[in-house]
Parts: sequence; C-alpha cells; structure tokens
Amino acid sequence: MTEGDERTSGRTRLTALIVACALFMQNLDSSVVATALPAMARDFGVDPTHMSLAITSYLISLVVFVPASGWVADRFGTRLVFRLAIVVFTLGSVLCGQADGMWSLVAARVLQGMGGAMMVPVGRLLLLRSVRRAEMVAAMAWLSVPSMIGPVIGPPVGGFLVTYLSWRWIFDINVPIGILGVVLVTLFIEDIREPRPQRFDAKGFLLSTIALTAVMLGLETVGRDIFPVAATWVSMGIGLAAGAAYVRHAGRHPQPILDLSLLRVRSFGVSIYGGLLFRTGIGAIPFLLPLMLQLGFGLSAAQSGTITFVSAVGALLMKPATQTMLRRLGFRNALVWNGVLCAGLLAAIGAFRPDWPLVAIYAVLFTGGLFRSMQFTAFNSLAYSEIPRERMSAATGFYSANQQLSMTLGVTLGAGSLSAAAWLSGHANPALADYSVAFAVVAAMTLLAVPCALSLARDVGAEVSGHRARPADKKV
Repeated sequence: MTEGDERTSGRTRLTALIVACALFMQNLDSSVVATALPAMARDFGVDPTHMSLAITSYLISLVVFVPASGWVADRFGTRLVFRLAIVVFTLGSVLCGQADGMWSLVAARVLQGMGGAMMVPVGRLLLLRSVRRAEMVAAMAWLSVPSMIGPVIGPPVGGFLVTYLSWRWIFDINVPIGILGVVLVTLFIEDIREPRPQRFDAKGFLLSTIALTAVMLGLETVGRDIFPVAATWVSMGIGLAAGAAYVRHAGRHPQPILDLSLLRVRSFGVSIYGGLLFRTGIGAIPFLLPLMLQLGFGLSAAQSGTITFVSAVGALLMKPATQTMLRRLGFRNALVWNGVLCAGLLAAIGAFRPDWPLVAIYAVLFTGGLFRSMQFTAFNSLAYSEIPRERMSAATGFYSANQQLSMTLGVTLGAGSLSAAAWLSGHANPALADYSVAFAVVAAMTLLAVPCALSLARDVGAEVSGHRARPADKKV
C-alpha cells in the first residue's frame, strides 16, 4: 500500500467513525425507549399499550422525511445538513426528556424523527461520496461497528436509568453525544454537494408522504386497540391508493423523489427486494425473543436482557471479517449461502426451551448475530456498488426508506404470526409452541430473499467486494 493509500484509508476510517457517532446515538435511543415505556405510562397516567405511539410517531417521521434527505443534501451540502440533523435530533431528545404528557412526547418524537431521517441517510451519503469504490465494504464495516454498540449496551443502560434514576435520562444521554458529533463534523468533514441539484419533486413528496404515513400508521396500529379497526384499514387503503398514484407519477416525472427507475440497476433492485424480505424476517427478533423469554420461559426483564444482547455482540465481532469474506465469496455466493444459514438459525430460536443449556442458547444467538451482520453489510454495500455518483443521493434516500419500512413489517409479521398461531391452537395466551410457529414463519420470510440473490451475476460488484469469479463461473 502506498503512502497516499494509507492517508486515504485513514481518512475513510475517520469519516466513517464520525458518521457512526450519529448512528450510535440513534440506535442507542431506539434500544432504550421501549424499556422506558411502562415508566412513562405511569407518569403520564395512560394505558401502557397507547405509549406505543412514542415509537410509531418516530418511525413515521423517519419514513416521511427520509426520501427528501438526498435532495436536501444536494441542495445545501452534506456537511451542513448532517450537522443540522444532529442538532435537530439532539434538540428533539431534550424535548422528549421534558415532556409532561403523552402527546407532548409524541410531538417531540416527531421532531426527533425529522433529525434522524436526515442524519442517517445523509451521513451514509457523505461517507459514500468520500471514499473510493474499492474501499466501500471497509467503510461500511467501520461505519457499522460503533453504531452496533448501541443495541449491545442500550437495554442494560436503559434498564439502569429507568430503575435507579428516571426515564427522562434516556433522552438526556443523547446530548453529550450530539455535541461531540457536531464538533467532529465541523473539524474533520469536508462539505460535499452536487453542483446542479435536481428540482424538488413536491407532488411526489406529498404522495409518498401520504402513502408511507398512512400505510405505516395502519401497520403500527393494527391489532393494538389504539384506533378503531375501521380507521386502521381505512388508513391502509388510503396509503395504498396514494402509493399507486405515486407509482404513476414517478413513471412520468424526470426526477421523482423516490426514483423507481433505480430498481432497473440489478444490484440495487436485489438489495431493495431481497433486503426488504431479509430485514422483515430479522426485524421480528427484537419483538418475539424478549416476549418468549419473559412470558414463555418466565424470566425477568433483566435476565432476558442478559441473553438477547448476545446477538448484537456476535454482529459487532463479525464486522472486521466481513470484507475478507466478501472478497473470497463475492456478493452472490455470500448472499445465497449466508442467507440460508441465517434462516436456519432464526428458525432454531423457535426451538428454545427452558431446559436448554444456557450455553446452547448463547451459541445459537451469537452465531446468528455473526451471519446476520455479514448479510446486512453485503446488502448495504451491494446496493451502491453500481450506482453512478450523480444518482447516489437518490439511491440513499430510497434505500433508507426501504430499511425503515422493513422494521415495521418485521414487528407486524412477528406479532401477527404469534397471534394467529395462538388462535389456531386455542390458547388464550401464546404458548411456547406458538412462538416456534412464529419463528418458523419469519425464518421463511428471510429465506425468500435467497432467490433474489440467485438472480445476480457471480461477479456482481467485484470492484467493491474485490472478488473475481473464476472463468468457469462467469459462464453460468
């Protein structure tokens, strides 16, 4: 490696770690909020089930504003927007900690979501525009390491703060992280912007806002008794109608806010379709596993937390080895075979029983975290491997919206599968066998991503992964 290459690699690592500060803050926040919902409900004097709006409002805000993030970054510069997004997210966190009721908390969460919607995709865009394609996998791995610490430390930190201090502290801990992020961005990040940003697609933004908001609201409230059942289905109907109108609009607009023509790039399309299926299945784990351990096994929340964090540890440890694995296997082979392993390990969680040795449970969760981590990095890197620089902002907005949607679908699929299994078996409350069925369903959803990967060429994204298919393979 030449001296210039070393400087470039050092700059790549620094940029990735600075951007990762924002991802760490968002992931830490997401992993501690659920822990505090019962305490919030007691303080506000509301039904704990209605406090799910504190999560729903944030997710909807994310999904609505993520598609506009690319245009805003192109128009005003990635450094300025990224820095402002951190400020907005931190301000929203402060207001969450000062909320005196559920609806003031919801309003603050919406503001926080606006900052998060700009912070994460713009940070990723900043990184992608700063590195060479050959460094993309390494950059994504460096980006993921600090951001994945949040899910590891979030549950125990959140539990400690809620139990011994106050739930308001879970939002206040974002303040020093946000200040550090702003300082580092100001000192070390270059301002990168497109010289001729595209015209803002106002009509497309309105249609996509209605579609995503209505569908997300329907999915987040179905079966939760927050709104009347009819209102939930009307919301989803409106969302689907607006979505159909948007598809028609996007086909006619030269630069739509969610550019569906990007799906014609095979590597990006597979990352969208396959990634949605894979993340939907994996997204059910944070919902199903704690319930099974606490309600099925009879463990306490603290005992459950000491088990569930093991997957995040495995994911964290896998990141440094991901680039080497992708160089040897290539994107296609990695996504196919690793996808099968991920589905099998996900189904194995449903076989857990109270009499299992704890070391066996740890082994399954840890190994599953390893392979899922590699799959996430592979999808994330493949998505941008063949996207031209001038379309990178549109691609990041599209991809980020897809990721947020899959999170909601994962929880919905997990909850629906568990309820259906309990109803079919005649159980008033889900039994362990019902959890097994639910995990089998979400594992099958994850496995559906494998055929998407099979449609890829064996040497797809070789410039990014460093993999070179053998001549015999290229003929396949």
